Amino acid sequence: MMRALYTAASGMIAQQYNMDTISNNLANVNTTGFKGNQARFQDLVYQQIQAPGTPVGASLVPVGQQVGLGVKVASSEKIFTQGSLIQTSNPLDVAIEGDGFFQITMPDGTTGYTRDGGFKEDANGSLVTANGYFLQPQITIPQNAIAVSIGQDGTVSAQVPGSSQPQTLGQIQLARFVNPAGLSPIGGNNIYTQTAASGPPIVTTPGLNGAGNLQGGFLENSNVQVVNEIVNMIVAQRAYEANSKSIGAADQMIATAVNLSPFQ
Repeated sequence: MMRALYTAASGMIAQQYNMDTISNNLANVNTTGFKGNQARFQDLVYQQIQAPGTPVGASLVPVGQQVGLGVKVASSEKIFTQGSLIQTSNPLDVAIEGDGFFQITMPDGTTGYTRDGGFKEDANGSLVTANGYFLQPQITIPQNAIAVSIGQDGTVSAQVPGSSQPQTLGQIQLARFVNPAGLSPIGGNNIYTQTAASGPPIVTTPGLNGAGNLQGGFLENSNVQVVNEIVNMIVAQRAYEANSKSIGAADQMIATAVNLSPFQ
């Protein structure tokens, strides 16, 4: 009887984790470049009461007898589907349409990766994130620039006084990963860091080698689907309630067994 208590408790813990994941997705529904998480579960070990194939006289038991011991969280996976593009008309905003990440120089000198292309100019004209992290490779806009544009291939150009042709300032490079779900999210402009599971970055020009194109004047919205998340929330809530009722039913059965004891 005690197995039911612990099994149902594991189910409640798993659904609590599921609800935490869903809540974080909904909280970031308007976060630029955010990718939703999906909780995945797996069953725990089984207690073998009778193994299938056990000899019984001249025959074998055709079907075994096992009792499962609950559930556990297997992973929380980032789903890197494309988010919708929103036009901002800000020339420094840029969205990735397809695969790839912007490369960001972190304060400790390491490289971070993000889908948030809401770049700004610092005091020196360098392109930085909202947190002040430099875009890599670093691109600096002249202070006398009249207009700035970002092409689909990542070329950053500026119109300066006295020149009829735009001046090329540099080219944005994208990084791809064999397993982007293996990246480690650290937050802050949706920045990820490389791990052994993600593999090394494959740096390439936008539009080449499987990388997506860039859309200047646009931002990529979160890929969280609110309706789907609300449905998932209802399912998680009902599963949590069902497991709590299993605990209540097991407790009543134990109480009944105790009340029938001849040693009272």
